[in-house]
Amino acid sequence: MASLDSIQALLKGQRGLPPIERWHPELSGDIDIIIKADGRWIHEGGEIKRHELVKLFASILRREDDGDYYLVTPVEKWRVQVEDLPLLIVDFELADNGLVAGDTPKIIVKTNVDSWFELCANHPLSVETAPDTGEPSPSVLTFHGLAARVNRACFYRLVELAEPVGEFLVLRAGGQTFVLGPSH
Repeated sequence: MASLDSIQALLKGQRGLPPIERWHPELSGDIDIIIKADGRWIHEGGEIKRHELVKLFASILRREDDGDYYLVTPVEKWRVQVEDLPLLIVDFELADNGLVAGDTPKIIVKTNVDSWFELCANHPLSVETAPDTGEPSPSVLTFHGLAARVNRACFYRLVELAEPVGEFLVLRAGGQTFVLGPSH
């Protein structure tokens, strides 16, 4: 079983995002990590409370074509469990420089691991309906096949920026139009 310390040691001194798209080691196995729906990382039954460590592990997390999530280093690949989505959108800001392509605002969203993404074609906002509750279930595509669940407070703030178009409520940002749901 891999230890968190050995993974951390492999990445020591890493600047910026690791180039995990170039790393393709064989599967090392499953590691006892569960990323909870509320964003907590649980290892062997205990929560990883060091934010910098969670950020480090999130930087080497990817979702592959098989739908599973993996922590990847140049020499190891460990499958982890994810309850919902591995990241959360916890805040957003409107860019100070006004409008961008297509006269739409620039909206930058922040994840629970301090990454920022502009809502645009590369990082789209999508809203599905949760089958169990019928409530909106918004997410943003981030990097390495990962998506981030938009928390309720941020979603309602985004709804305030949206406008009704026909029977839908739409948000225009980053030169794109994102459907948030019915306008009624």
